[in-house]
Amino acid sequence: MKLRTMCAAAALAAFAVAPQAWAGPGGKPAAAAAAANTGLKVESQYFTLPNGLRVVLAKDNIAPTVTVAVYYGIGFRIEPKERTGFAHLFEHLMFQGSKNAPKGVFDTTITNSGGINNGSTRFDFTNYFEVVPSSALERMLWLEADRMANPVIDETVLKNQQGVVGNEVKGNVLNQPYSTWPWIDLPMLANTNWYNSHNFYGDLAEIEAATVEDAKAFSEAFYRPSNAVLVVAGDIDYAATKAMVEKYFGWMPAKPAVTLPDISEPRQTEEKFKSRVDTKAPKPGYAFGYHVPKRGTPEWYAMGLIDQILVQGNDSRLYRKIVQEADISGDVDGGINLGLGNMFDYNGPMLWSVNFTHDPSHTTAQITAAVDSVIDELIAKPVSAAELNRARTKMRSQLYSTIDSSGRIGLINLLAVYALFDNDPSAINRIEEGFAKVTPKLIRKTAREYLRKTNRSIYVIEPGAAQGAKPQGGK
Repeated sequence: MKLRTMCAAAALAAFAVAPQAWAGPGGKPAAAAAAANTGLKVESQYFTLPNGLRVVLAKDNIAPTVTVAVYYGIGFRIEPKERTGFAHLFEHLMFQGSKNAPKGVFDTTITNSGGINNGSTRFDFTNYFEVVPSSALERMLWLEADRMANPVIDETVLKNQQGVVGNEVKGNVLNQPYSTWPWIDLPMLANTNWYNSHNFYGDLAEIEAATVEDAKAFSEAFYRPSNAVLVVAGDIDYAATKAMVEKYFGWMPAKPAVTLPDISEPRQTEEKFKSRVDTKAPKPGYAFGYHVPKRGTPEWYAMGLIDQILVQGNDSRLYRKIVQEADISGDVDGGINLGLGNMFDYNGPMLWSVNFTHDPSHTTAQITAAVDSVIDELIAKPVSAAELNRARTKMRSQLYSTIDSSGRIGLINLLAVYALFDNDPSAINRIEEGFAKVTPKLIRKTAREYLRKTNRSIYVIEPGAAQGAKPQGGK
């Protein structure tokens, strides 16, 4: 996605949180009440304007800075058919100026205050954010409001950004080793619904075919207050910030909530396999993915801990098998919503996936057998209390690192997506409780259903003739 970091160092956001009681006597999961009382506590206020804009305010006094973000409920998953890459293209258009802030004013205002800004397109949202001194808050709200209500969309802007995005696709994807593998290739293989299985980075012909009318229709359909969340976090006064939000965003007319298409996926019942030759790839690549439980369910929390047990860190089971024991690869990478977010910031079908490159001496069949030995053991034998507690500790560390990320970016992301998808930003304070309830029995039940081979898709990269490697063939 588009990177637009301008300059200046962002303040490190930190929140005072009490240690989580992950386990009680004998290593048993802590009671939900204990988790709720001792876990993460992020202070926030939440309200909705008459026009439907949801607003989250979160105050801290760590540094005299604020982070402002607007999240729109439109990602590349539901972009228009025959306009692949359009959601990403429109993200670019939103940086090209607005009615009262022509091109360059937005960026100059931020850099002159010593701040940074950025934006990205994900599966289920497009976001824009700024980190600036708290004295610049009102200017940021005015700029974001003008961008929401009055973006400049004309032939000049569109043609310019079609060229920029086209070059980005060529430079960042088509001309790179491994290209769309596995972040686009694997979802396209595993899913059957077009919305989940198309090339969301964009077909160049379809990007170039977009018209000004297409862009204006897209803006009208999705970039409306009722389809957005505004988050302001940092050195703020609640009452004064609410008054500014009402002043700059409250005048916008109310429009109906966006009706999303059906993005559901049928239960996968057969293992899928695909391979392709990549002439730029120096080594073979092996990736696999499984559909995961619905976000927010007990099984989804269990899948988050299964991810920790199987692939996160050098103590994970797949790392030990693939790297340390079988010497297949030097590293493994994996996760839920891998490469395009985290396990919290999506709202639809999703994969847990793992990928690595490896030495050509290991065949696809050998690697699959090694992976199967790890997965089958998790299904066959209950995890120990010690391993489950270690997985919780790793998850908790990962969560707190996200919350404490530079510029409060991780914090505003969680607040925004829980407001956007669940209408409840305070739910981030109950994340630990969900993981605390997971038992070895639930881990095993989840593994049996979601780590079955008939729920798996495998995508292999074979280095091309330029490397002198021979194709490995099928599974």
